[in-house]
Amino acid sequence: MRSNVRTAVVALAAISEQDQLVITHGNGPQIGLLAAQSPDPLDVLGAETEGMIGYMIEAELRNALPAGRTVATLLTMVEVNPDDPAFDDPTKFIGPVLTEAQAQRLSADHGWNFKRDGLAWRRVVASPRPQRIVEIKPVRWLLERGAIVIAAGGGGIPAIRDRGDGLDGIEAVIDKDLCSELLARVLAADLLVLATDVAAVYAGWDTPDARPIVRANPDALREYTFPAGSMGPKVEAACRFAGLTGKPAVIGALADLSAILRGEAGTAISLGAAGIEW
Repeated sequence: MRSNVRTAVVALAAISEQDQLVITHGNGPQIGLLAAQSPDPLDVLGAETEGMIGYMIEAELRNALPAGRTVATLLTMVEVNPDDPAFDDPTKFIGPVLTEAQAQRLSADHGWNFKRDGLAWRRVVASPRPQRIVEIKPVRWLLERGAIVIAAGGGGIPAIRDRGDGLDGIEAVIDKDLCSELLARVLAADLLVLATDVAAVYAGWDTPDARPIVRANPDALREYTFPAGSMGPKVEAACRFAGLTGKPAVIGALADLSAILRGEAGTAISLGAAGIEW
């Protein structure tokens, strides 16, 4: 994890002088492993991973940036709808890749749900859509004072309103890409970058006819189907951000972050694109 964070920080530090940054991150492998070791519910484990991964990003960023730069990790609760249909149909992959026999054994031992992820099996949990970033005021407060903010890690800590209008955590994992889109939109961000380990969005991925998409209109991109466990949520989040705000979103490799900001890498999704551009 620390090695991967250092790789990410090289790209982030390079753009931090000219751009204001809000950083989010995933937590799928980590929360899955913790769940196999701990009786704690998923909202508590989500908070643990937010703190753990956020700490590593913050520490490495502080080491890479000039003295005096402020970096802050914020535990972030995210409100969801308790009646979201996702609670009846778990689809969010977490944890390690397993064989079918391993999945069946864990299902019998813990009552967990598993689904096929490619050729392997992984645990699936409810993934309700994010409705509201609870800590949006402190995020804004930190940004106004020049901080680099790490927030909504792993999609945030899922919470629902109780009858007294308080907030209670709930057993779920929110999709990190959809939560990042909501956070970017509420903050009126100029650009949403969904950084991954591939250079662009590919039509016909993993086939001999695979082609990278350079630019795309949200409506045109929605006509393609992408894997639900990987590129699908990123495409949905990018299309939603571009369509609702009129501002661009880009999906591309983290190592290409500087080139992405120059418009020289990744797949740019914007209302100004003419259909699909190759």
